[in-house]
Amino acid sequence: MNAVSKTFQAGGLQVKALQQVDIQIKPAQVTGLIGPDGAGKTTLMRLACGLLQADEGSITTLGISVQDDPLAVQSSIGYMPQRFGLYEDLSVQENLDLYADLQGVEPAVRAARYEELMHMTGLAPFTQRLAGRLSGGMKQKLGLACTLVRPPELLLLDEPTVGVDPVSRRELWSIIDRQVKQQGMSVLLSTAYLDEAERCDEVLLMHEGRKLGQGSPASFSEPMRGRTFHVHVAGLSKRHLQMRLSQLDSIVDAIIEGEQVRVVSKTAGQPDLSSIGIDEERVLIRAAEPLFEDAFIATLKATQSDTHLAKIVRSGLDSLADNPAVTAGETVIEVDQLQRRFGDFLAVKNISFKVQRGEIFGLLGANGAGKSTTFRMLCGLLPVSAGRVQVAGVDLRHAAAQARARLGYMAQRFSLYADLTVLQNLRFFSRAYGLSRARAKARIEWALQTFELSHYANSSSRDLPLGFKQRLAMAAALMHEPDILFLDEPTSGVDPLARREFWQRINTLAESGVTILVTTHFMDEANYCDRLVIMAEGEVLAEGTPADMKARFRSTQQPDPSMEDAFIGLIDEHEKQRREQAA
Repeated sequence: MNAVSKTFQAGGLQVKALQQVDIQIKPAQVTGLIGPDGAGKTTLMRLACGLLQADEGSITTLGISVQDDPLAVQSSIGYMPQRFGLYEDLSVQENLDLYADLQGVEPAVRAARYEELMHMTGLAPFTQRLAGRLSGGMKQKLGLACTLVRPPELLLLDEPTVGVDPVSRRELWSIIDRQVKQQGMSVLLSTAYLDEAERCDEVLLMHEGRKLGQGSPASFSEPMRGRTFHVHVAGLSKRHLQMRLSQLDSIVDAIIEGEQVRVVSKTAGQPDLSSIGIDEERVLIRAAEPLFEDAFIATLKATQSDTHLAKIVRSGLDSLADNPAVTAGETVIEVDQLQRRFGDFLAVKNISFKVQRGEIFGLLGANGAGKSTTFRMLCGLLPVSAGRVQVAGVDLRHAAAQARARLGYMAQRFSLYADLTVLQNLRFFSRAYGLSRARAKARIEWALQTFELSHYANSSSRDLPLGFKQRLAMAAALMHEPDILFLDEPTSGVDPLARREFWQRINTLAESGVTILVTTHFMDEANYCDRLVIMAEGEVLAEGTPADMKARFRSTQQPDPSMEDAFIGLIDEHEKQRREQAA
């Protein structure tokens, strides 16, 4: 690409998606396309494969001018968009046949190619299953298999691992690596998971339609050496510590990582914590190995004002001053031998756990593990087949409506009304929760100010950037000031800056006594949970703190396992036991 620009008209506004972008993608390697929401990643991919025409500049893909012959480009590459076009009423095999027809694959070579792809993706036992009945991870693998029916020279993947569990992510990356090493394929891959950027040969960092840099992951992370630290303070919760550290001008980033807080300072050298009133004798600061994510956040924060996140932090600290302690030991969710059947299929199998007031409780599992079904039963959205569920002191089997009045629910797809404006959505949810006119007016004003949505008040929610859709969805879920907040994969597909903002709000709510139940596929977010359960095939595999989970897999070979290591280890153990029982 040479000096490429692309502008769109959206809702009367002019959006500069790409501005004078110059890039070169090297062959036979994986290049990561990294950037926050609205950076121009999807636009860049669509321009590269001739689905869009540039306003300015020139693009050559595989030696072919995209402007002159877009069809020739499209016949030479593979492109898997964010929402891959599977036909859900067709079986796995029928989807493969359809894409083989579309890509002109010779009938004589199809059987061998299908066999290879099904073995590679683990979908061989499911060729007759309807695509619509596959789990999220299996759908992504089928989408990739359809893209690879005719092996392309260049493969474009737009966030292929969003919404899939760590095991499926690992399998998808294994497929990608194999294509590069065995087929010599070139891959351009965008991702919201910054740990995946570390796996790329090169990364291309973008922001607001401009290229900020390109190089190996190490070329970004190494200059951060001497600026990254782990901080622990005896007797202070990691959430409270993170809030305090986030208010320091000398700190660029502060996130919870395990039982400590990872900080990135503006300059080299150990950060000075004296100004936040922490006794030095209680503080332990250790240098941390720099990551690409540290460089990503530091680079982006240098390009924009951080006033919104600062406001959230100040608000959180103010609320802690007003409400410094949460009553411990009060059970607000109790699940005992919970079951859910769909005909003869037992989706949830006698699971039990308790959640305390003010806890952040994680419900994790592989795609198809039954966690979403469990989640919907706890919200009163699905009837319970057997067992006992009490939420906010109310038995859901007998008084679900009474319990729902005390719950807030933020769905994975945000459950916003796309044709309504921001203001109309807030009014709708105010009425749905039964707020009086005066209270609704006050809460709507609170939502617009707190989530900085005033500028978008009259904009259609469909046209909002993803991060602002997330803000609006969270505001809607909090309109009636619920005691318990249910969050179903609330950060799926959202960039790391928006995720940080989101978790600052969640931490503040938890510290003020709101109970949070969350599902997520981001294992680093599991570190924010006080306790969690990990599920597979409708059963609970493990329950405890993140530290408990990781301790199970600590060894001389793996002295400091991550939550992802623990998750994959538990799933692998379960699969091994299942195979042994079947043998």
